[in-house]
Amino acid sequence: MKLDLLAIAAHPDDVELTCGGTLLKAADQGYKTGILDLTAGEMGTRGTPETRLKEAAKAARILRVAHRENLRLPDAHLEVTQKSKIAIAERIRALKPQTVILPYWDGRHPDHYNAARIGYEGCFLAGLKQLPIQGEAFRPFKILYSTVYYREVRPTFVVDISRYYDRRYSAILAYHSQFRPKAKDKKSKVDIPLDRLHHEVNLIARYYGHLAGVEYAEPFLTREVMQVEDVVKLPVRSI
Repeated sequence: MKLDLLAIAAHPDDVELTCGGTLLKAADQGYKTGILDLTAGEMGTRGTPETRLKEAAKAARILRVAHRENLRLPDAHLEVTQKSKIAIAERIRALKPQTVILPYWDGRHPDHYNAARIGYEGCFLAGLKQLPIQGEAFRPFKILYSTVYYREVRPTFVVDISRYYDRRYSAILAYHSQFRPKAKDKKSKVDIPLDRLHHEVNLIARYYGHLAGVEYAEPFLTREVMQVEDVVKLPVRSI
């Protein structure tokens, strides 16, 4: 399989919350997309790994991704080790993504920022011809970082997801165990009421949309300088 766009994240539902609209838009543009979840979220307060895997499969259908898999690395113990980097490198060689989306490299949850580093180093290792792992050497061309939860970070660009916002939200709600838990599964200290979830998801997408003059958007950061070929047709009004 050769993917055009692969999103890598620490837990099931991370991709839906950060770049689900971008995946939907890419699929609508004819690109082959995929998701690589690193853990099954087994340390989460609600739901079981089996339940979350089923929910992830449902969300994948809504997002129209061509491929989704879970590496089952240890949740809450996601560490930058050679084993974890090799696990990603092997999948990069197998899936051959042109572009990879990673979590932002800083944040509150160690799994998230460790996923960024593991993902980057795994992509790099995948391109080493002498590395004795399965598959031919391959390295993605572009790596993007999702900064949706870091409004203090100015994104390099945003993707207009206005046409895809509702479907993206449906993919988020596919995780019933997390956002629509049964009464016996609720834990008041970490419960996320559905009205609060709706408000926050809507507010964040509108915020980044406002920056670019559209209704809803998702933000991304690149470490390298972006190149523009046509300065006359640049989007987003300056004045």
